[in-house]
Amino acid sequence: MKIIDEKVNIDGIDKTILNHLMEDARKPILEIARNLGISGAAIHQRLRKLEKAGLIEGSKLVINPRVLGYTTLAFVGVYLDKAISNPQAVKKLREIPEVLECHYTTGNWSIFLKILCRDNEHLMKVLNMNIQAIEGVSRTETFISLDQQIQRQIKV
Repeated sequence: MKIIDEKVNIDGIDKTILNHLMEDARKPILEIARNLGISGAAIHQRLRKLEKAGLIEGSKLVINPRVLGYTTLAFVGVYLDKAISNPQAVKKLREIPEVLECHYTTGNWSIFLKILCRDNEHLMKVLNMNIQAIEGVSRTETFISLDQQIQRQIKV
C-alpha cells in the first residue's frame, strides 16, 4: 500500500484481502492467509495499515429488516422553504428512527432521504406526522422501492 496525493494505492494482496472480507467480514484471517500463502500476522499488519490510511472504516453486522417486519423502503425528496433551513431540518430528521440516510443534493430537492417502515400506513404516518411537520419543510415527494436489484460496494 502506498499513499500518493491523499489516495491509497493498494496492491494485489491488499485487494484479495479486502475482497475476501467484503464478501464475508467474519471470514477467518488464517483462512485468507492460507489462501494467499502468507502469514496471518502479515494480513493483520496490512489491515491495520489500511485502517490507519482511512480506506477501511470498520465492519458491521447487517440485519435483515424484513425479518423484523419492515417491508416498505422509500426514498423521499424533501423541499425546504430556504437553504438556511437545512441544518435545523437535518437535526430533526436525525430524531426519526425510520430515516436511514439523509443526503444534501443538487436538483429538485434540498434533501433526499432513505426511509424504512413496516408498511405503507407506517410510511404515511412518518411522512405526515414527522417529516412534513418539520419547520421549513414545504413538501415532500415519495418513491416506494418495489424491490432492490443491486446492492454492492465499490470494487477494489
